[in-house]
Amino acid sequence: MLVEATLKLQENVCSYHDEVMKIYCRTDQQCICYLCSMDGHKGHDTVSVAAQRSERQKELRESQQQIQQRIQDKEKEMEKLQQKIEAINSSADEAVNDSEKIFTDLIHLLQKRSSEVKQQIRSKQKTDVVLGKELEEKLQQEISELKRKAAELEQLSHTENHLSFLSSYSLPHLSESVDSTGINLQSEQFFKDVTAAVRGEAALLQAAMNQECAKKPQNITREAVSPQQQELNTRQDFIKLACPIVLNPITANQFVFLSKNNRKAKLMSEEQEYPEKFVKWWQVLSTDGLTGRCYWEVKLQGKVLIAVAYKDICRTGTRTECGFGNNNKSWALECSTSGYTFRHNNISTPISGPGSSRIGVYLDHSAGILSFYSITTVMTPLLTVNCTFTQPLYPGFWFPCSAGDTAEFCELK
Repeated sequence: MLVEATLKLQENVCSYHDEVMKIYCRTDQQCICYLCSMDGHKGHDTVSVAAQRSERQKELRESQQQIQQRIQDKEKEMEKLQQKIEAINSSADEAVNDSEKIFTDLIHLLQKRSSEVKQQIRSKQKTDVVLGKELEEKLQQEISELKRKAAELEQLSHTENHLSFLSSYSLPHLSESVDSTGINLQSEQFFKDVTAAVRGEAALLQAAMNQECAKKPQNITREAVSPQQQELNTRQDFIKLACPIVLNPITANQFVFLSKNNRKAKLMSEEQEYPEKFVKWWQVLSTDGLTGRCYWEVKLQGKVLIAVAYKDICRTGTRTECGFGNNNKSWALECSTSGYTFRHNNISTPISGPGSSRIGVYLDHSAGILSFYSITTVMTPLLTVNCTFTQPLYPGFWFPCSAGDTAEFCELK
């Protein structure tokens, strides 16, 4: 204990002048004695150790308060996150339970319908079989009667005495014959009609379920998760991947006017002349397809769909065949003053985010990542789509509304 006390006392003594250090030099950030203040630290900004401690103590309390405030903020964030997780779990459980109930009810309905159809078939079978048995009995009686009359005629034909033959001969009276041909035809057709009706109902149900399954939400997230994109933290990081994009005039719809070296597109009220164009839809594609990692930004005015598409997308067909985002050959973000909507394979997904006249697009072709960003004073993620791209992607625009709407690929430096 004595040694420790001695060591602590020595820590407070100046090693040069063997004096207690009661002064703090702010210039050199160290404790000094009064002789040091007149020697090597002369003219420096100095205060008493107690005064410096008081100031640092104040800074320490402020730091403690800031840390405590951050702890409280993070705890609130964690509490909200836990509530969201609980809400997700609760919603998922509710969806599973509701789905199971719906499918159970559907199964019961199908079983009931199956039982009704079976009952109809068996009822028809029973009725027609009873009728058939009655006809069978009548036919048997008719056959027996005919055989009896045939035997009588056969016996008469062998009579040698002419008088006996003539006196015994008379044409047999044949009763009305039983018609049994209609029963099989009617029954078989009924069974065929029932089978066809059941098959038709099953086809309609299967088609409806397949259509609803095709509308399931795509794998859309607010942020990308690929290792390559994790290193992209700022807009400048993305700009390093900027690729110049030029619109291809031969693909432009006749009402889409290109300018600024084919970087800007504008919807016009007069027709333009382009071969290989989108005939009915006001769209245009870039000249070159993109693979690898690319980033570009679009400055827009009005309602515009910012898209990427395969080169073999239809040019002359219907809206579903040609329109960006309405088929499996294109992906599009619809931008307007009312908000954002992501479109792919004729499925629309509303997207929340800050409005902006400038949109950033990031593509990692090999990783299957397509991301959109709102560019204002900050870069805000709007959505990320994870998909398997099988062809190079061509950026493009679709102007769905008004003449005068514009979209321009920005020059990034």
